[in-house]
Amino acid sequence: MFKKVVLLSAVAATLLSGAAHAQDKPILNASYDVAREVFAAINPKFQAKWKAETGQDLKIDQSFAGTSRQAQDIMQGKKVDTVTFNQVTDIDILAQRGLVNKDWRKAFPNNASPYYSTMAFLVRKGNPKNIKSWDDLVRDDVKLVFPNPKTSGNARYTYLGAWLYANEKFKGDQAKTKQFVGKLLRNVVNFPTGGRGATVAFAQNNQGDALITFESEVINIAKSDEFKAGGYEVVTPAVSVLAEFPVAVVDKVVDEKGTRKVATAYLNYEYSREIQLLLTTFNYRVHHPDVAKVVADRYPKVRLIDPVKVLGSWDQIQATHFASGAILDQLLGQRN
Repeated sequence: MFKKVVLLSAVAATLLSGAAHAQDKPILNASYDVAREVFAAINPKFQAKWKAETGQDLKIDQSFAGTSRQAQDIMQGKKVDTVTFNQVTDIDILAQRGLVNKDWRKAFPNNASPYYSTMAFLVRKGNPKNIKSWDDLVRDDVKLVFPNPKTSGNARYTYLGAWLYANEKFKGDQAKTKQFVGKLLRNVVNFPTGGRGATVAFAQNNQGDALITFESEVINIAKSDEFKAGGYEVVTPAVSVLAEFPVAVVDKVVDEKGTRKVATAYLNYEYSREIQLLLTTFNYRVHHPDVAKVVADRYPKVRLIDPVKVLGSWDQIQATHFASGAILDQLLGQRN
């Protein structure tokens, strides 16, 4: 009888342990460097929603860094359940390694991009250098700060914004376009690895005449309690690049951990009206028709160029511009 009781107790303990383990198993979301405040707002809302629907407490761990760095860490074994990135190519490389399904863009609406932005400039009080457009960023008297395009999806959009603008300006003349973008890169005085480091360099260390980053981040910095005393001004050029923020479930990891259901629900939640409205408070542009209509007057008019419609698929863009020895490397090499 004693053995039977011990055995039953052991079985019960095992079952309870397994239930607790399933209930408490965290998910890890990897995101871009300047997304800390966004997910600090989103995660508690999803945790409350998940608790109400399932009765389970959910822990959401977060990782923030340049998305290329994040992708490298995942390929080296970091157990990330979801990625909320700012660059398609950094998810594509995970798909090429078999970590993410190759049709990941079809898993969620809008090519798996729940929100979007563009590139804008943060300039010093009074805009002393009278910076208004991409043309002003290649002047000899203007110095720039933005992250390193080798480690930051944010910075690759800056590169693409300059390239697409120059490509139109010079009617497809690649030599002139290269010269334009090369001059912009030579005007950079600091290349931090991520967007947060670029903000510190510009706003705290007083480097450069303009910080180039996502429009959403530029507005956030200018309005923030930390930096608003600086009187920084936001300049959104009339023509700029469409910057999407793709998301994906890291299929290999969620299948190993048994977290596919919660990971998928977590990313789907970004498309809800509640979170789309929340995202506009961080100055992102959103797809939800009702929310987009409500906040339409909040954003300056800008003609957004989709890189894929001009430069080919993201695979082609990666090969032509961002692969080892491609155009970006060539232009960075000319800075020395």
